[in-house]
Formats: sequence, structure tokens, C-alpha cells
Amino acid sequence: MDADDLLKHYAAGNRQFLQVRLRQANLSETCLARINLGQANLSGTNLSGACLRGANLSEATLEEAILWRTDLREALLIWACLSRACLIRATLRKVDLHKAVLTRADLRLADLRYADLGDANLEGADLRYADLTGANLAGANLSKVNLTGTNLSKADLYNVNMTKAILSRTDLRHTDLSYVNLDGVNMCNVNLNGASLPESFLNMAG
Repeated sequence: MDADDLLKHYAAGNRQFLQVRLRQANLSETCLARINLGQANLSGTNLSGACLRGANLSEATLEEAILWRTDLREALLIWACLSRACLIRATLRKVDLHKAVLTRADLRLADLRYADLGDANLEGADLRYADLTGANLAGANLSKVNLTGTNLSKADLYNVNMTKAILSRTDLRHTDLSYVNLDGVNMCNVNLNGASLPESFLNMAG
């Protein structure tokens, strides 16, 4: 199946495309709301500006996919692989990315408000100026992540690994950092109003 076939079947009312292979296809600016692309191979596929609201992409492979400005609100991306994907300005509000792989993904200016990123691997990802207000990041790997200007206020950061992450002008208001690994992290210019800090950090600051 190629991109044209998929669009024809979708227009005819079909939403089930489990395990479809569409590597490096062009699906930009298309509407694929509520589509089931579970376990699909979409590596390198161009989905920029597409509407995938409420779509099922669980266990899908989206390595190096282009998802610039893509609407993924309330989509399921559990166990999905988005390594090195471009998600600049993507709308990922309330998306389920539990245990997803987002290593070295580009998430600059992405809207991740109230998203579920529990146990997700974001090592080396670029999250500059992304909005993760109220997001669930419990158990996530944020090592070497660039969090410059990122909004993490009210996010769940239980057992998050932030080793060598870049925190500059990061908003951490009203977060609990008590169980966060902050090894090698510079906390200068970080908004910590109302945040709970690890005892080790407080001792160092004192």
C-alpha cells in the first residue's frame, strides 16, 4: 500500500491500517483523524501539518519522520519509536507517549500539555521552549535533554533522570524534584517558585 491507496481507503471510511508500511511517504497536510496505524512503519514519512487527532500509533515506527506542526492531540503513541523525528511546533496535548522512544527528537515549541510521557526515553532530545505544563514524566529519561525555556510547571517528575540536562530559563514552578536525578545540572536562571528540591541539592546550596 502506498500513500495514495491509504488516502483512498480512508476517504471511503476505512480507519484500520494496522502494521501498514509507508516508509518515506508524503502525507503532509492530510486529515487522518482517528486512524489506526498501530505497529505501522512510518520511518521518514512526511506528516507535516497533518491532522492525526485521536489516532492510534501505538508501537508504530516513526524514526526520522517529519511531524512539523502535526496535530496529534489525544493520540495513542504507547511504545512508539520517534527517534530523531522532527516534532517542531507539533500539538501533542494529552497524547499518550507512555514508554515511547524520543531519543534525539526535535520537540522545539511543541505543545505537550498534560501529555503522558511516563517511562519515555527522551535522551538527547531538544525540548527548547516546549510546553509540558501538567505532563506526566514519571520515570522518564531526560538525560542530556535541552530544556531551555521549557515550561514544566506542575509536571510529574517522580524518578526522572535529568543527568547533564540543560536547564536555562526553565519553568519548574510547583514541581516536586525530590526524586529527580540532577547530576551535572546547572540550576541557574531556573524558576523554582513553589518547587520541592532534593535534600542533596538543598545541602549543596546551603
